[in-house]
Amino acid sequence: MADKQASVYIVDVGRSMGQKRNGREESDLDFAMQWIWDKITSTVMTERKTDTIGVVGLRTDGTDNELFSEPSSASEPEDDAYKNITVLNPIQQFLMPQLRNLRENLKPSKTDSGDGISALVVAIQMIMRYCKKLKYIRNIYLVTNGTALFDSYGIDDIIKRIQEEGINLTILGVDFDDPDYGFKEKDKDKQKAANEAFLRNICEQCNGTFGTLAEAVEELGRPRLKKVRPVASYKGTLTLGDYLKDDTAMNIDIERYPRTMIAKPISASNYVAKVKPEDGEESETLQASSEADGRKMSAVRNERAYIVQDEEAPGGKKEVNREELEKGYLYGRAVVPISSTDESITVLETSPSYEILGFIPRQGYERYFSMSTTCVVVAQKTNVKAAIALSSLIHAVYELDNYILARLVTKKDKPPVLVAMAPLIEPDFEALIDVQLPFLEDVRHYRFPPLDIVKTVTGKVLDKHRNLPSDEVYHAMSNYVDKMDLSTFGRDDEGNPTDYVPPEDTYSPVLHRIDQVVRWRAIHPKEPLPPVYDILTKFSYPPKELLKLSQEPLDILIKASNVKKVPPKVRGKREREQAKPMSGLNVDELLRSEDRPTKRRKISSRNAIPEFKQNLFFHSDIEAIKDTCSQMAALIKETITNSFADILYDKAADMMRVMRNELIDLDEPEIYNDFIRDLKKAMLAGELGGNRVDMWKEVSKNNVGLVTNVESERSEVTEEAAKEFLLEN
Repeated sequence: MADKQASVYIVDVGRSMGQKRNGREESDLDFAMQWIWDKITSTVMTERKTDTIGVVGLRTDGTDNELFSEPSSASEPEDDAYKNITVLNPIQQFLMPQLRNLRENLKPSKTDSGDGISALVVAIQMIMRYCKKLKYIRNIYLVTNGTALFDSYGIDDIIKRIQEEGINLTILGVDFDDPDYGFKEKDKDKQKAANEAFLRNICEQCNGTFGTLAEAVEELGRPRLKKVRPVASYKGTLTLGDYLKDDTAMNIDIERYPRTMIAKPISASNYVAKVKPEDGEESETLQASSEADGRKMSAVRNERAYIVQDEEAPGGKKEVNREELEKGYLYGRAVVPISSTDESITVLETSPSYEILGFIPRQGYERYFSMSTTCVVVAQKTNVKAAIALSSLIHAVYELDNYILARLVTKKDKPPVLVAMAPLIEPDFEALIDVQLPFLEDVRHYRFPPLDIVKTVTGKVLDKHRNLPSDEVYHAMSNYVDKMDLSTFGRDDEGNPTDYVPPEDTYSPVLHRIDQVVRWRAIHPKEPLPPVYDILTKFSYPPKELLKLSQEPLDILIKASNVKKVPPKVRGKREREQAKPMSGLNVDELLRSEDRPTKRRKISSRNAIPEFKQNLFFHSDIEAIKDTCSQMAALIKETITNSFADILYDKAADMMRVMRNELIDLDEPEIYNDFIRDLKKAMLAGELGGNRVDMWKEVSKNNVGLVTNVESERSEVTEEAAKEFLLEN
C-alpha cells in the first residue's frame, strides 16, 4: 500500500501576479500555474484516496479561513493578520469537479493585501487538523512572485511547528534569483529582494526546498517515474535436491520480485453522453455512471451473446446460454469435445516450487534464450540464515562463471517454466536475476544464406560478386559507422566524452505523451494540445551535429556502393512480369493483329474479360483506362440485371475480380473503389432488376470489395473500413 500523503498548495493570486514580466507572453500566475497544474493532475491520475490535496489562495479579494475572526462590534478593530486568505479547497481527494472549481477560482485578484506567513500558518493548521497524529507525508508548497507582505512576527515558533509536524516545505518564486540554476533578475525591487532572502532563510532552517519557478517549469518536460511497491511473485524455498529425503540437500527461504516490467500507458474506456431517463425509468447504463466525479458521461457495458446455427429457429440462428457450451479441440478437420468433467485432464497438477536443476557455463547462454521480463530473487526478509546461504550460492556461481538452471512454479496448478539465474553483486546488494527460458517447442530454427559468402551451383566459393562488398565499400562503411558512433558523442558535466543515449535518460514517448495530453485536457478542455516535450523526441532522430560530421563518409560510401535513386513509380504501367514461353516467341505479338488499333474497341458482353484486358494493354493513358472501366462496369450491372435468380452471379463476380486485379496492377484503385460503391448503392436500392442482396453476398464471398491500402499504396481505404463496407446496410 502506498504511503498516505497530504499536500497543501499556497498560491499567490494578488493583483501583481496578473502582470507580465521579463519578456514572457503570460502573466506570473499563468506561468506559475503550469507547475501547479502539473503537480495536482499527476496526483489526480494516481486515483489514490489517501493522496489528498488542499489549496489556499493568498491575496484574494475575499477572506475564508478558520483563523480569521470577524469583529464582534463596529468599534472593535478588524484583525488583518489572516485577511485576504481563502481556503479554496480543503484537504481531500482531488477529482474532476475539484479541478474545474479550482480553475475558475485561481484568477488574479484586485488587491495586493495579504500576509504570506499567515497563509503558511493556515496551511499548517489544515495539515494538523487533517492528519492528526497519523502517519502521513506532509507537504506545503508556496508559490509567489515575492511582492506580497511577509510578516516575520513569530516566525521562530512557526519554523519550530513545521519541524515538529515533519512538514516538507517547498517555496518557489517567480523570477527568484538562483545561482545554481544560473538566473538573476535585473533591477530587482528592494522589497522583493528582502522577501527572497527571508523566505530562503525559512527554507534553510526547515530543511526545505527553495528555488526559482523557471527551473521547476523547465523540469516539467522530464517525465517522473511512478514509484511502484514491489509485489512478490513467489515466496517459498529455493531447493537443490530433495531436502525431505536427503540431509545434504539445500533449502533456502527466498522471495521473488519483478526487476523489469513493461510500463503500459493508461487505457481508454468507452463512454456515451448521459441520456435523461423517462419518468419512472432508470437506465442500467446510467447506473454505471459516476455522479461524484462531475462528468456528463456514462460508462458503456458490454454484453456477449452465444449464437449457433439452427434451421428450425427463426432466422436460422439460436441463442444459447454459456453454461450449455462445452470446450472442444480441433483435431484435423474434426472437433474433439472435452466436457467440464474431463477438463481437469488438460491441467497439469503442480505445486509452488523453485528447484535448481543444474548449472550451465555463462558462455553457453545465448542472448535469444531470454523470453520474458526479469525478476530478482532475494533472501526472505529478516531471515539472516537464508541471507547467508543465498549469498554463498551467489558468490559460488559468480566465481565459477556459471548460471543456474531452475524449474519454477509460482502458483498451484500453474504450468512450470524453465529459468536461468545469473548472480548480481553490488556493494550493498546481492541477488539472483532470473529470466524465463524456451522449451524445445518454443525455438524457431530458420536458416538463411550467408551475406559474406556466395557459392555457385557446383559449390565453388566466389571472391568477387555483385552481392559481395569490395574492399573500398567495406572500408567506406567502416568509416561511416565509426563517425555515427553514439557511445562517445555525449558530454558529461566536465566535458568528457560519454554515452549520448544513457538508459536512465530514455523514456517511452507514447506512455508519457498520453499522460501529458490527458492531464492537459482535464484542465484545458477546449484549448489546442501542447507540443510534445523535447526529451521525448530527443532520440527519435540522430543528432544534427553527428549527421554533419558523418556526411562526408556517407557521400564516399554512396559513391563506392554505386547507390542510385529508384525512379518513381509510373502510373498506368503494369509491374507484373509476363511469363515467357520456352520457344522464345512472343505469343501476344503473334495473336495480336499486325496493325495496332488507334481507336478503343467497344467491349462486348460475349467476350468481356479478354477484350477488357486487351483494351487496357493497348491503351495505358488514364482517360482510356477510365473509359474501358466504365464499359466494364456497365456490363457488370447489365449481367446482374439480366440474371434470373443467381444464375449469372458467378459471371459478374469473375468480371469484377478481373477488373479489380487489373486496376491494382495499374495503380488506379480508386477507379474500382468508386465503381463498387456505386454498385452497392444501386444493388441495395433495387435498381438492378429487383432484390439483389444475394449478389452482394457473392461480392463478400469472392473478396472483390474495396481495394485497401495494404493491397495498393494509392488507396486510402483501411482494412477495417473495407470489412465494414462488405456488411449489408
